[in-house]
Amino acid sequence: MADTVDPITASVIQHRLTAIVEEMGEAMLRTSYSQILNSSRDFSAAMVDRDCQLVAQAEHIPVHVGAMPWAAKAVRDYFGADVHEGDLFLVNDPYLGFGSHLPDVTVFAPVFVEGVVAFWTINRAHHSDIGGSTHGAYNPSATEIFHEGLRIPPLRLWDRGKPKRDLLDMLAANVRHPRDFKGDLAAQIGSVKLGERRLKSLVDSFGATTVLQACRQILDGAEIRARAEIQTWKDGVYFGEATLDDDGHGREDIKIRAKVTVDGSNVEVDLSESDPESTAFVNSSFANMQSACAQTLAYLIDPTIPKNAGAFRPLSVIAKQGTIVWSNDGLPVTMCTSHCSNEIIEAIIVALAEACPDKAMAGWGRRLRIAIKGQDPRNGRTFIWHMFHARPGAGASPGGDGWHNSGEWHSAGGLKFGSVEVAEARFPLHFRRHEFRPDSGGNGQYRGGAGVDMEMVVETAGDAVANTAGDGQRHGARGILGGSDGEPHFYRQRSFDGTEHPLPSKATGLPVKAGDVFIVSSGGGGGWGDPTLRCSNHHADDVTDGFTSR
Repeated sequence: MADTVDPITASVIQHRLTAIVEEMGEAMLRTSYSQILNSSRDFSAAMVDRDCQLVAQAEHIPVHVGAMPWAAKAVRDYFGADVHEGDLFLVNDPYLGFGSHLPDVTVFAPVFVEGVVAFWTINRAHHSDIGGSTHGAYNPSATEIFHEGLRIPPLRLWDRGKPKRDLLDMLAANVRHPRDFKGDLAAQIGSVKLGERRLKSLVDSFGATTVLQACRQILDGAEIRARAEIQTWKDGVYFGEATLDDDGHGREDIKIRAKVTVDGSNVEVDLSESDPESTAFVNSSFANMQSACAQTLAYLIDPTIPKNAGAFRPLSVIAKQGTIVWSNDGLPVTMCTSHCSNEIIEAIIVALAEACPDKAMAGWGRRLRIAIKGQDPRNGRTFIWHMFHARPGAGASPGGDGWHNSGEWHSAGGLKFGSVEVAEARFPLHFRRHEFRPDSGGNGQYRGGAGVDMEMVVETAGDAVANTAGDGQRHGARGILGGSDGEPHFYRQRSFDGTEHPLPSKATGLPVKAGDVFIVSSGGGGGWGDPTLRCSNHHADDVTDGFTSR
């Protein structure tokens, strides 16, 4: 095998790999059935090499991609040499397959080069329902993972190009909307098979030796650049902390504690002093915890460095099983991709703010979703709608103000709320109001992004039912380096008779009458830096633009 590939060829191959995963994502977007995928884009595409090192990812959902290599290892180790051309594999189990949480179903296609598996193309998608005790997968009342839905350990879905239809039917029979489940899974299969074809075409163009060597150089190059940047950070041991509101089972102010050591070009994150695990769904699975740590490094290094396995080699993670960041087998974890993922990121960045203040950003708003199940009077069909609208604001950074209405740290703007008009066309909902929330972003030299004020009328046929799942009603997004915290969420439900009551952040079985109104005020991002250093013209613009009232 050649020792090196010339830099121009390596660069061309790197961009081809990125184009492949981006095209996989476009195929998923255009063929999936559910609103949560074809509008809100809650999916990700990536590829790993034979050693399950992340080679390329598209700009989808960071918390997905960081966990994918762990799931790929679970599939590889489970099946060993029993992998063939045309096989497809499936996994979602956090404990038996290194999944993140049960709604995120992951599909893998092995890519053979010269008779051996050289790559895996991967698509992870959040399904709108995965069975379990309540609709929409998020079950705040769960005390064990069996309450949260169907567990899928590493499983062969296609065998040498032939779909195992009995297995697919069994899976679909355990979810509330089997048609959507099958359609979304078919879109995932199409995505990874497309990636497989494109990779084989790339190998045909350049030759196996050149492509495989280029991949090694791409990873090594990302490592060199990441280490060079970390080397500029101030060596030392730093401490950060972030707080969950509660677990929905009566336990409040759950702490995630990060001890971060910067030593030359190495970063060690120690989360072992975090609070004990919960009986509720705010626990993190192992792969999700690892992903949150990798995300944090990705947010702090130069954005032009490819976010692949090489870039993450300087990072090591220490954690203790039985804590909130790494729960024991069998406990519920469905909320983990949002919370405590956001808080893991926040604790690490708070710790590192002293080491690299010119890189650290303030906290992003937190996730608080509403899932409504009811009947659409226009067609008589039942539906499950997940609220991706009214997203919170992003944290400010040394580069400027936070983005408005951008979402949470774990997705970094990758999740979309989609068109209000399309949502109204597809579901019996009417949005009376969806606008930026004044005074929601934290003050600072750079201001946190604004959240949203939303009013939405439910126009179902008869009674519906809602669940809430999230955090951030007591603790807003963290201000940093002198900036103030963003405002927390404030959610309410107004009944058709005019009575109004606050919505809890973690509840199931909330009754919804036709004509009820959900009033949502989502939190803003944290501020960055001393507010007295903010330009007076920017203060005036804030008032003029309606982002502040004073």
